[in-house]
Amino acid sequence: MNGSSRFCAVPPGFRFHPTDEELVDYYLRKKINCRRIDLDVIRDVDLYKIEPWDLQELCRIGSEEQSEWYFFSHKDKKYPTGTRTNRATTAGFWKATGRDKAIYTKNELIGMRKTLVFYKGRAPNGQKSDWIMHEYRLETDENAAPQASASVCMCFFFLTN
Repeated sequence: MNGSSRFCAVPPGFRFHPTDEELVDYYLRKKINCRRIDLDVIRDVDLYKIEPWDLQELCRIGSEEQSEWYFFSHKDKKYPTGTRTNRATTAGFWKATGRDKAIYTKNELIGMRKTLVFYKGRAPNGQKSDWIMHEYRLETDENAAPQASASVCMCFFFLTN
């Protein structure tokens, strides 16, 4: 993606309100399989090098007022040989909350949605913020070989008030 002007080039009145199923089965699956997305409005972002309040402008779609923002990000491992995800930024960290939600299409499990809350400061003494993020991942066969889907996620975040 070259420059932010690409993200303003959507038709007047365009609204982007995909369902969980559409985010996983269309956008994330195509991204992971390096396939073209028809209307490419979701930006690639290094989530761990940017704060949530800076993501708003970076992930803007069109010129309308937005309360939700979408992006793709690579998962950053906390330890090189481990499975835990590093979710820290310079100003704080994203903390998982609640259980992951299963996402289905036609009664088939296709992905999972994890809900995270941004805390300012360092764990365990961070201050909870109003930033919420949903992280989507494809559901893979546990017996299958690891693939790119383990390292790329689709994210959607919003500010609660």
